[in-house]
Amino acid sequence: MSPTTGTVTWGAIAAETAHRLERARVAGAQVQARRLVEQASGYEGSEYYRGLTQAATRGQAARLDSMVARRLAGQPLQYVLGRWGFRGLDLIVNPSVLIPRPETETLAGLLIAELERRDPPGGLVVDLGTGSGAVGLAVAAECKAAQVVLTDVSTDALAVARANLAGLGRAAVRVSVYQGSWYEALPECLASTVDVVVSNPPYVGDEDALPPEVAGWEPALALRGGPDGLDGTRRILAGASRWLSSGGSVLLELSPDQMGTASSLARAAGLEVEAIHPDLTGRDRVLQCRSR
Repeated sequence: MSPTTGTVTWGAIAAETAHRLERARVAGAQVQARRLVEQASGYEGSEYYRGLTQAATRGQAARLDSMVARRLAGQPLQYVLGRWGFRGLDLIVNPSVLIPRPETETLAGLLIAELERRDPPGGLVVDLGTGSGAVGLAVAAECKAAQVVLTDVSTDALAVARANLAGLGRAAVRVSVYQGSWYEALPECLASTVDVVVSNPPYVGDEDALPPEVAGWEPALALRGGPDGLDGTRRILAGASRWLSSGGSVLLELSPDQMGTASSLARAAGLEVEAIHPDLTGRDRVLQCRSR
């Protein structure tokens, strides 16, 4: 039975929400119930347990019930909430963009480390296929000497990125946004000036199986990368030399089984393969190349 009355406390509603998710065999039901209750009630973080003693209004309970119904229908929690954390940023997310994942936090961390090693630190970063803006906005927030360009071919994705940019604060003045497919989005004046090209391109093969929660909700444009999943990677690597500054880098998040082919593509494009970095699970995840 779902909560519908304003005389019920959030504690009772949270318990019932967890029970509904558990019955549906939703993984991590207790944690997901808390996230949903936090969103519906407004009692978040350290306020959550105090909020459990408070009564919910009918409107709040109805909102939660709608959110739980969407989750039980298979919509990912992140889209139900409409937001998700990424390296300290609270990002807007919806089905126009990929859900930010830990693997992509690895990519962002490596990029920031690369910028910090430069002399002087910082530089011009182009985030190709930015989606929600997660990587590029994390760089702008954490590296005060970085100028960041966000691009995407999808107008809907760029609307999300711009909304997230609006919430970035002072760092937003160092971020520009352009629409277009890969390098086609960039103004000609940026040729030979880019210090780092970064991307989490579509890298799933067109016929490869995906979990229903991914295939049914996340944008195919950001997931599917052609027969072998490397269509975007080919274009990024082939065009990199024209845009990179001397000694500039390319950082790409890819599937572990694509690293050999992608490395060959990089070398064929005149780039030096500098490193292949593991993700948090130890699997090869980020290809790092440098212009010669």
